[in-house]
Amino acid sequence: MLPMRALVIALSLLAPVAALAQSYGIRPGDTLRIEVAEDEAMSRDVLVLPDGTISFPTVGSVRARGMSTQQLASVIRNGIAGDYAVPPTVNVAVTAIPEPKPPREVQKQVMNIYLMGEVASPGVKEVSPGVTLLQALAQGGGFTEFAATKRVQLRRIDPASGQEKVWMLDYSQMARGGLAGGNVRLAEGDVVLVPERGLFE
Repeated sequence: MLPMRALVIALSLLAPVAALAQSYGIRPGDTLRIEVAEDEAMSRDVLVLPDGTISFPTVGSVRARGMSTQQLASVIRNGIAGDYAVPPTVNVAVTAIPEPKPPREVQKQVMNIYLMGEVASPGVKEVSPGVTLLQALAQGGGFTEFAATKRVQLRRIDPASGQEKVWMLDYSQMARGGLAGGNVRLAEGDVVLVPERGLFE
């Protein structure tokens, strides 16, 4: 027999658990253990269906979603009471709950563009949608000393026609704000080509 102090401590530890069980709202995916003390054949494990209902003999379909275990026990007790000489004792317990689905990783959206020619770091670049031409050139490390900065090309395939369009841009004018081309937003697959400077450029 437990000493009185140990019994008091045990009851104090169980009280929050009992309060939590009473306040828990049944959810789809929960597994419930329903026991009828007067009729072991009626006791069973049931799964709460996606629509929030369970099925129980005599009672039929019961919308259990949001109920506490005590509330559901009362509904079942009332539903089967007509089959017994005295009101049956029904207990409901949640024996398993579905594991929460991990949140989907939010993948940063990127697109591929291509920097070619006289840039410090040519090649395919993963950039964020909305990047501008000047920002892309900065990601490429800027120009080499041999770059023909007055003849920067933006080459883009028209998805409708499949034809390539080429725009010739002067970096020095873009840098001074004289051309809007530096602020043009690049699209997936765009090629920025910086040719080599000619002999008299």
